[in-house]
Amino acid sequence: MNDPGAAQPTLSDEVVTLRPWRPDDATAVDRACQDAEIARFVPIPQPYTLDDARWFVASCAEESITGPSAHFAIVDPATDLLLGAISRHGPRAETPHRAAIGYWLAPEARGRGVATRAVRLLVDWSFATSTTVRMELYTDVENERSGRVARRAGFEPEGIRRAWDLDRAGRPIDSAFYVRLRST
Repeated sequence: MNDPGAAQPTLSDEVVTLRPWRPDDATAVDRACQDAEIARFVPIPQPYTLDDARWFVASCAEESITGPSAHFAIVDPATDLLLGAISRHGPRAETPHRAAIGYWLAPEARGRGVATRAVRLLVDWSFATSTTVRMELYTDVENERSGRVARRAGFEPEGIRRAWDLDRAGRPIDSAFYVRLRST
């Protein structure tokens, strides 16, 4: 779990950087979240406004300090241009052995390996700094791109959970689950 009050690290592989959220990221988040694909697969408000982006950035920064989740901006290490967002949800006190990964990418960051690198960075850091043994990633079964990211990042398909989530209209949607276990 996050150590309350501990500074959130910056993680980088020199191709992508995961850093703490800053208030000035809100404009780039707002711009990215106008994308139809993000709106289709991520439960963001519709329409998405700059106030929504400000709330998102502030709440991510706050929860990263208080824990147990950790939220990062995915940025280009050379320019600090926002490429996306990634979060580790948990581990929680009642389930200290597992956590889940969630992310989205701005349209211009897709197809370049950014998500795969970001997922690997976050999972490796989480295994090194928490009690997590099981890392989960799930996605809408229609989001094949995220399934490919999960497999490239070392996750194994675990199966489909029917009616796992609801879409904006309250209709059930099936989710594909992937898991990566801590190496022994």
